[in-house]
Amino acid sequence: MSRFVLLEHDHPELHWDFMLERGEALLTWRLDRIPDKASEIAAVSLPVHRIAYLDYEGLVSDNRGSVVRVDRGDFEFLESEPGIVSVRLNGSRLQGIARLRKLSADGSPDESAWRMIWQPH
Repeated sequence: MSRFVLLEHDHPELHWDFMLERGEALLTWRLDRIPDKASEIAAVSLPVHRIAYLDYEGLVSDNRGSVVRVDRGDFEFLESEPGIVSVRLNGSRLQGIARLRKLSADGSPDESAWRMIWQPH
């Protein structure tokens, strides 16, 4: 199974980086808040990150704050195609299904805007 991590990141403002292992890189989204109860969460796609972030906590280079791990575990892809990613997470905190959908398919002008629908088990 592939691995995931959720990092609290304090720069430029407090947010959470949700990262999914795909090959030698991490697909990454910035979340407005931690997934907890069943809900929708605003997400922004970010460039892929280095695989090292699966195990890293501490200062981020170039004065970009610091990261603290909130959760990690493994996951399986349920769906992965352009604009849609669904995964089943098995972490110590996050257990359930995360569905990420790109909003530009709905006419949003922001190509990086996504929405996560979180369904805990």
